Amino acid sequence: MGALSHIKVLDLSRVLAGPWASQLLADLGAEVIKVENPDGGDDTRGWGPPYMRDNAGQTTKESAYFLCANRGKQSVCLDMKTKNGQKAIRQLATQSDVVIENFKVDTMAKYGLDYGTLSKANPRLVYCSITGFGQTGPLKTFPGYDIIVQAMSGLMSITGNPDGTEGAGPQKVGVALTDIMTGLYSVIGILAALSERDQSGQGQYVDLALLDVAIACMANQAANYLVGGMIPKRLGNMHPNIVPYQSFVAKDGDLVVAVGNDIQFRSYMEVLGLSELVNDERFATNRQRVKHRDLLVPLLQAKMLDRDRQEWMVLLGSANVPCSPINTIAEAFQTPQVQSREMQVTMPHILKDDLQLLSNPIKLSRTPVEYHRPPPILGQHTDEVLSSLKAGSQHSDIKKKNIELNIKKILGERGINI
Repeated sequence: MGALSHIKVLDLSRVLAGPWASQLLADLGAEVIKVENPDGGDDTRGWGPPYMRDNAGQTTKESAYFLCANRGKQSVCLDMKTKNGQKAIRQLATQSDVVIENFKVDTMAKYGLDYGTLSKANPRLVYCSITGFGQTGPLKTFPGYDIIVQAMSGLMSITGNPDGTEGAGPQKVGVALTDIMTGLYSVIGILAALSERDQSGQGQYVDLALLDVAIACMANQAANYLVGGMIPKRLGNMHPNIVPYQSFVAKDGDLVVAVGNDIQFRSYMEVLGLSELVNDERFATNRQRVKHRDLLVPLLQAKMLDRDRQEWMVLLGSANVPCSPINTIAEAFQTPQVQSREMQVTMPHILKDDLQLLSNPIKLSRTPVEYHRPPPILGQHTDEVLSSLKAGSQHSDIKKKNIELNIKKILGERGINI
């Protein structure tokens, strides 16, 4: 029994932010029904290559992109543009605790699937809408994509090499970070609303915007502007508030050194053979090191070229100076730490016995994450879910009739005819 095994989620979203949120809820035990357009389904099903290979080694239609965000769900094909599709979705919503959607503003109202409509039939419903720019403001109808939001939020302005250096220019982060973070914030909002529902008995509307999340996640960089009036600039792999905290080039490649305090700086200087810099007033404190970054960093870089990465890893590690090689993703999965944390999971897919997927990083002691369903093929559970929906509707009709008969009987015994 997962931590959320009592929760039922109707997932009307597609692409990444919404599916990431619903996958996380599924990992935690929630029952998740993913509604997909019969004409191709979730957009990301076609976002490849690469595509999964089946047991026979043949390429399937299951894209790696779709597989990364849709574990734990049942796939049901329904066309929300049709009356029958809308009716079925409304029925599913009356049985759900949570609805997640990420269509343009006002789209769901056009189909009678908006919060105002669905909450009348199910007042306990928690309804989460994810858009690029939220339900209000001048850009509310503007389509939101991760790279647009990275650019608009200022994130790209602080990512990349500084002006005047090789490869200078703004860069997007190498993964759709605003989508992922919005998915995580969505789960936080949903769980907060579910917790409050335990007290009030009422659901509520959760409004998430990629741009809002991107702005919020600027964290110390935004604070540098709001508090200090500084407009952050690109520093490559350097940190705006800590020095040295960056990548260096060794004999055989790149590594990162992260000096978080003056004690670590002293240890780092001893390893480099530059102990005299510890007492240099220009470098004695982090505040001074930030001020004199352009003087200090070249001195450190020159020394870092003396040894290869593994030698530095041993020496710096022994001195308790935080450091790491810059791994490829393949190298990251091969590290003993990542393997010991079981960050890769094998699941039996309907087309492949040993599908490899990312694990969920949450470790719960009593209700651990369980991987009970692999990512579904398009419409895999349509018949199963809709049959149960019809059966449930028939059961509800029978129950309603029995209640009416009992009321008539009770009133009849009291001499009241209806």
